Amino acid sequence: MTEGAKAESTMTNLLEIDNVGKRFGGFVALENISLDVPVGERLGLIGPNGSGKSTLVNCICGTLHNEQGSVRFDGRAVDGLAAHQRTRLGLARSFQLPRPFASMNLIDNIRIPLLYTVAARGARHKAHDVEARCVDLLRQVGLDAKARRLPRDLTQVEMRKLELARAMASEPKLLIADEAMAGLTHSEIEDILALLVRLNEQGVTVILIEHIMRAVMSFSRRLVVLVSGRKIADGRPDDVMRDPEVERAYLGQ
Repeated sequence: MTEGAKAESTMTNLLEIDNVGKRFGGFVALENISLDVPVGERLGLIGPNGSGKSTLVNCICGTLHNEQGSVRFDGRAVDGLAAHQRTRLGLARSFQLPRPFASMNLIDNIRIPLLYTVAARGARHKAHDVEARCVDLLRQVGLDAKARRLPRDLTQVEMRKLELARAMASEPKLLIADEAMAGLTHSEIEDILALLVRLNEQGVTVILIEHIMRAVMSFSRRLVVLVSGRKIADGRPDDVMRDPEVERAYLGQ
C-alpha cells in the first residue's frame, strides 16, 4: 500500500484494531483480533457467551489493556490511555445493566457526563445552556416528560434509553451499545433500534453487541462474529449468517 493510500485508509477508519490479544493467566480471551470500523458504520458484534465480545469492548474502551496488538481511534493510538481519556476523545459505551445515579433526577444524570465533556474540552457554557442540552438529549430518547423524575420511576425500556442518553451526553464519535435490548418486548426493541438508527444518521458510528438476532440483522450493515476469542467471520450480515463455520460454531448447526 502506498503512503497516500495508507493515509486515506486511516482517515476513513474511525477505529482500527490490529492483532489484539488478551490473556487472563493461561486463558486466552482474545487471539489476534483485527478489525477496522469506518466512520458512519453500523456494525453488529455477535458471538456466544464467553466468545470474547466484552473483553474486546473493554480493550477498546480502556477498562482492560491488551498485552498484544494495538488500538487506534480517530487516527490516534490509544493503547495505555485510561477509559476516561478515551471518552474525552469521543469513544462512549452503554452498559447492559444501567447504573444511573439513583438519588439524582434524569436531568442531573445527563448533566454530569455533559459537564465532564465540556470541562475536558476547556469550554465554558452557561448553566441554562447546559440545562437545555440535557433536556434536548432526554427529548431525543423520549424521556423529556420525566426530566425531574428519579431513575426508580422509569420502566425497563426507559432505563435503557436513559443509559443511551447518558452515553450520548459525552458527544461521542463512536458509541458501543452493549446489549441495549436484552429483556425487552418486541415493540420496545423496535424503539431502541429506531433510536440507534437516528443516532447513526446524525453522524455517530455505532457498534451493536446483541444476542437478539433479528435486532442485529435489522440494524447492522456489517456483522462480525467472535467465537472462543477468535474472529471467525466479518462481512455482510446475510453472507456471514450463511457461513458454514458460523452455523457450526455460533448457531450450533
